[in-house]
Amino acid sequence: MDIVLITTVIASLFLVIGVAEPLAAKLRLPYSVILAAIGILIGVGAIFFLRTEITDALNPVAEAILGLPIRSNVFLYIFLPTLLFQATLGMNLRRMLEDWVPILVLAVVAVVVATLTVGYALSWASALPLAACLLIGAIVSTTDPSAVVSIFRSISAPRRLARIIEGESLLNDAAAIALFGLFMGFVMLGVPDPSLADALARFPLLIAGGAFTGWLAARIALWFMAMFRRHALAQISISVALPYLAYIGAEQSIGASGVIAVVAAGLTLNLTGPSRLQPQAWAKLRELWDILAHWAGALIFILAALLIPRLLEEVRVSDFLLVGVVIIAAIAARVAILFGLLPLLSALKLSPAVERPYRVAILWGGLRGAVTLALALAVTESFRVPDGIQRVVGILATGFTLFTLIVQGTTLRWVIARLGLDRLSPIDEALSRQVVAVALQTVREDLARTTENYELSHDIVRSEAKGFGERLEEAVKTAEDSADILDRDRITLGLIALAGYERDTILARLRERTISARMAEQVLSDADRLIEGARSDGRSGYNRAAKRSVTYGRAFRAAGLLHSRLHLSFPLARITADRFELLLSQRLILRDLGAFIDGRIRRIHGRRVADLLRESLSRRIDAVETALDGLRLQYPGYAEELERRFIRRTALRLEEREYATMREDGLIGAEVYTKLVEDLDLRRAAAEERPQLDIALQRSELVRQFPLFAALDEPDLKRLTRVLKTRYVNAGDIIIGKDSIAKSVFFIASGAAEVETAGQTWRLGRGEMVGQMAILMRKARRTEVRVITPSTLLELDEARFRRLLRRSATLQDAVRASAEKRGIAPDDLFAS
Repeated sequence: MDIVLITTVIASLFLVIGVAEPLAAKLRLPYSVILAAIGILIGVGAIFFLRTEITDALNPVAEAILGLPIRSNVFLYIFLPTLLFQATLGMNLRRMLEDWVPILVLAVVAVVVATLTVGYALSWASALPLAACLLIGAIVSTTDPSAVVSIFRSISAPRRLARIIEGESLLNDAAAIALFGLFMGFVMLGVPDPSLADALARFPLLIAGGAFTGWLAARIALWFMAMFRRHALAQISISVALPYLAYIGAEQSIGASGVIAVVAAGLTLNLTGPSRLQPQAWAKLRELWDILAHWAGALIFILAALLIPRLLEEVRVSDFLLVGVVIIAAIAARVAILFGLLPLLSALKLSPAVERPYRVAILWGGLRGAVTLALALAVTESFRVPDGIQRVVGILATGFTLFTLIVQGTTLRWVIARLGLDRLSPIDEALSRQVVAVALQTVREDLARTTENYELSHDIVRSEAKGFGERLEEAVKTAEDSADILDRDRITLGLIALAGYERDTILARLRERTISARMAEQVLSDADRLIEGARSDGRSGYNRAAKRSVTYGRAFRAAGLLHSRLHLSFPLARITADRFELLLSQRLILRDLGAFIDGRIRRIHGRRVADLLRESLSRRIDAVETALDGLRLQYPGYAEELERRFIRRTALRLEEREYATMREDGLIGAEVYTKLVEDLDLRRAAAEERPQLDIALQRSELVRQFPLFAALDEPDLKRLTRVLKTRYVNAGDIIIGKDSIAKSVFFIASGAAEVETAGQTWRLGRGEMVGQMAILMRKARRTEVRVITPSTLLELDEARFRRLLRRSATLQDAVRASAEKRGIAPDDLFAS
């Protein structure tokens, strides 16, 4: 085939891609529907001009279009890894892990249910072998929910819901293609009725082998990227090779799922890449993959749609009945998941509650597209699949895809409108009118200053001001008429706006490189939790999310156990250093929110709401400062190193800004500017390195700072440091329960605890001990000790505590004072 024709066809396809997106927006149709329609029209047109006798002038073009090397391997080995890899890079994995239950249900469980439902329905309605029916079920169970996700974003649907649908889109294709490979093997081997148990028994091997291959490939790629730290283009090139090598390695070397390998590689790079690569290199990598995925997604739709006329050439009347069976079975399987299993998970608190209108939109938005057609094409190309099965698979997959695109895709926005999801709630409607009034007042003030500065004609100014004033007066009147928003709702809306501004501030700090990309991802996740918490439960939900952002997580506790039980300190050191940097980043961000409350929020929602938001912000700042103080005490000097690093990074940002300003003003040339920026990048690379945290050394310093241990000599301090165990506890955790016999004494290194006994309550803070009374009195006491802030405790067992008590007069005095405070005779304690 002439290379000129092929180049012309490919270039024309990119032209079509460029036109399709604005056309979809104008027609208010999903982008994938427009691409599929254009692809079908091109395919039909090529066949028409090739077979018609009207003219032969377009025959070379038609032959070039129909002769394009469109094979299933092109989709599976080139386009599919690109789409899956980019999807994993663009996800907020930390937030998705919180919703892993509904994501897995909508993806993996739903795929299995749809495969079995469609497969057994076809087996009942046709003469096809069960293996072929299950193969068709796996092919049509892949969904492309990009249409419903884009619409959800445009109508301001809950972010958490859109995130769940995005997670489904990633794992759905992976699970469906893994099942496709499984049943394709049975069909090619001529096994008509495979044992379901045998089939599912091989499924975990496909998943585990692919996941390990992808993880290993990503770790090797990251190792190379770290070697080329100063060469961003080299790092990006390695990332381009990663998904394809992972896919081929899994498929060809160990017979595992290549799709799972690509997903695992992308997830690994997403989790570790921001901390291993420089922020600008990571940003460029993400931008490149966004472009590649956009092109791949569009090309796979157009090229797959070109095949539809060819796949439907041998359609029969009886095939329409089987297409109807597939449609009904697939929708029934989806209904069972969305309206049966998902509400059950919500009732068990394993999934967020998804309102019925959104579930209907998800049901109707589960379009099928290029992946379904690509898998069907792989079946039709295989010489090991019987001809009769090839024909039926191609027709049923294509017919079902056309139904979802033509019927569901074109009516999706209408369905969403009928469900009322495109309308603002009464509260948001009233708020929008007030926002317009406040915005127009601000515009009037700025406009007045602008006209004065430029000395514009007074007649023109008066004419325009009159029209603007009328609009402002109408907006103010409308806002006053809808001033019936409850204070509770105003507080909720104010908190949502505050969290949204916090998110914008984080992104600004990330662009300025004031905070690292790794920490920005974490604080962005915290901001998203604040927004979702405020939307779902108002002020209480916001406060819960704020409290969670400073508490110790499960990973922290697991790292503490590894350190105390197995003496593996690296995980704890890394997580503690992350916590240090996270708290410093949070403090930086929170300090910028006060002006937003005093400005925008006060003008829109009033003084009372602004004061309440100020109070919530103050509590958050206090919680962060308390947590930082505890870490500073526990690891003296480390916070200072991090703060020095922050100052150096800020200075470098300001220096870079000055060089850019001088370049724009013409004070320095391009050569000088390039040299200055190169030197700046070298210093920035050094400033990006985070100082190491030595857990063992810091604990010895912490013990020395305890007033209770001040009288011990150096050998005793070293022995005490070795036997003390560190425990990290969250607010609300009980360290000594009622009627329990204490076996240890706890020394509070940071945080605070609350002691409740005999109807009395008092609090203990940093440097104090708890549990000594129960040990010395040798009996269970009706005392409960609860931690009230995230705290670090040093634990000493009973035998070692008694030996220490005998040697330390300072500790004896502390015990006596504590006993007198509780009305216990000190002599009785020491007599025992």
